[in-house]
Amino acid sequence: MSREGSGSAIAIAGACVAWGLDNNLTRKLSAADPVQIALIKGLLAGAVNLALALMAGAYLPTISAFGGAMLVGFLGYGVSLVLFVLGLRHLGAARTGAYFSTAPFIGALLAVVMFDEPITANLIGAGFLMAIGLYLHLSEAHEHEHQHEAIDHEHRHTHDAHHRHSHIPNDPVGEPHSHWHRHAPMIHKHPHYPDTHHRHEHAQSR
Repeated sequence: MSREGSGSAIAIAGACVAWGLDNNLTRKLSAADPVQIALIKGLLAGAVNLALALMAGAYLPTISAFGGAMLVGFLGYGVSLVLFVLGLRHLGAARTGAYFSTAPFIGALLAVVMFDEPITANLIGAGFLMAIGLYLHLSEAHEHEHQHEAIDHEHRHTHDAHHRHSHIPNDPVGEPHSHWHRHAPMIHKHPHYPDTHHRHEHAQSR
């Protein structure tokens, strides 16, 4: 591999590591308002990228190009990030990242349908491996006795097995709703994902 190719591979690997760190850090905030998270991250990331582009000699686009970029950014980053944060809340970082990583493959399939791109052996092989990974995620039955520690937080919820709390007069009515609430310690057993309420350690099998 050439020096240029080696540098590109290192840059790609570094971007993947940074994305993984970002996913795990964002997971810690996933109980908060996902729209607010997307807004803050979008403003910060957009400002940094714009500054870097201008420093590299780029020019501001025309009004029409600017409008198109805003629309693509709103759908491709804003809406996508809101849904991604919701996924982190309910599925955990590993599963959400695995499902989200199917996006390039979906784009490749759209390119085949819309732009007559060829169907190659690499595309078929990658799709087969990705399908196996998704199947293993979706078919996993994860159930064991686990303990919930006491926690106070706020997020959108319904009154299920993990939300059996009383309300004060100012709390919203109807479900789902969002308000500050407390989870009492609890030990029980049921199938679950590593969501907001199931981020516990696992005992080592002997």
